[in-house]
Amino acid sequence: MLDKLDQIEQRYNEINDALVDPDVLADMERLTALAREQAELQAIVDTYRAYKTVSHSLSEARELADGGDAELAELAQAELPDLEAESATLETTLKGLLMPGDPNDQRNVILEIRAGTGGDEAALFAADLFRMYQRYADAHTWKVDVISANESGIGGFKELIAEVKGRNAYSRLKFESGVHRVQRVPDTESQGRIHTSTATVVVLPEVDEVDIRIDDKDLRIDVYRSSGHGGQSVNTTDSAVRITHLPTGLVVTCQDEKSQLKNKLKAMSVLRARLYAIEQERRQAEASEVRRAQVGMGERAEKIRTYNFPQNRVTDHRINLTSYNLEGFMAGNLDEFIDALAVDEQASRLQAVGV
Repeated sequence: MLDKLDQIEQRYNEINDALVDPDVLADMERLTALAREQAELQAIVDTYRAYKTVSHSLSEARELADGGDAELAELAQAELPDLEAESATLETTLKGLLMPGDPNDQRNVILEIRAGTGGDEAALFAADLFRMYQRYADAHTWKVDVISANESGIGGFKELIAEVKGRNAYSRLKFESGVHRVQRVPDTESQGRIHTSTATVVVLPEVDEVDIRIDDKDLRIDVYRSSGHGGQSVNTTDSAVRITHLPTGLVVTCQDEKSQLKNKLKAMSVLRARLYAIEQERRQAEASEVRRAQVGMGERAEKIRTYNFPQNRVTDHRINLTSYNLEGFMAGNLDEFIDALAVDEQASRLQAVGV
C-alpha cells in the first residue's frame, strides 16, 4: 500500500509542477484534465502526508519510551496510545480512499417516488418527499425536471418520476432508495388519530446509450393525447409517449413536454436506467448473495426511515440515527443522515474486503 501511495504522491507533485508550466497554461483542455486529476488525488495525498507525519512521531515516541531518560520515556509512553489510535484511523481512511469508488457516483439520477399504503395520505406524503428532494437539490445547485407525474385529487402524487442533474447527485441520493414511513394526523382526520402511511423511493443512475444498448425491434412505442396539465397544445396533440420494452415488459410513459420527441427522449432515459439497474442487480447477485444492488426488490421492500410528525422525529433504521428536527429535515437538510450513511457504506465495503 505504501508503494502505491508513494506513486500517487509523486504523480500529485508532477501535476503541481505541470500546472505552472506556461505550455500547460496555454492548453485549456490539458489544463482542465490535470486540474481534475489533481482534485481527485488531493484527499489521498493530504491523508497520506498526515499519516507519514504521525508515523514519524510514533516512531520517535517509541524510541524515547525505550530510551534511558526516565522522564522522557514517561512522557513518550503517555503519548503512544493517542498516536497509535490516530495512525490506525488514518491507515483505515487511506485503505478506503484507495478502494475503487462506485462507478455510478458521478451520474445524474432518475428519481421515482410512489405512494404506498395509506390511500390519499400516502399520495400526499409522496408529494412531501418530492418537495424535500427538490429543496435538497436546490441547496446543491442541482437541476430537477419532472418526467411524468400521476397526481391524486388532493394535491398528492400516486407516482412521480423526475430527473436530477448535478455533480455527485447519485453518490448522495442513492441512499434514499427504499420504503419511507410517515406517522402523522392527516388533514382529513376529524378525530385527531395518527395514521401510518408509506411511500417508496427508487433512485437509479442515469445511463447513456453506450451503457445500455436497446434494439429498436424490442420496443413498442405508442403516442396519445396528454391528459395532464401543461397548456392547450399539450392536451390537443398526440405528444404523450408510452414505450414498452417487449423482452422485459417494462413500460415507461412521459407526457410532461409539449414535444413528442422530448417526451420520447425522457422516456428512453428512464427505460435505460431501469434496464441498467436490472443488469447491475443480476451481476451483483452472481458475484455475491450477501451484497445486492441498492435498487434490488428485496431492499425496496424494507422500511428504511420513519417520519414521526407528532414527535418531530425522523429515524433512519439502517444506521439507528434519529433527529428531532423533522421540520428541518423536510426542508431539505438531509446531509447529516446522508453523510452517516456514506460512512456506513464505506465501513461495510472495507469489512467486505477484510480491512
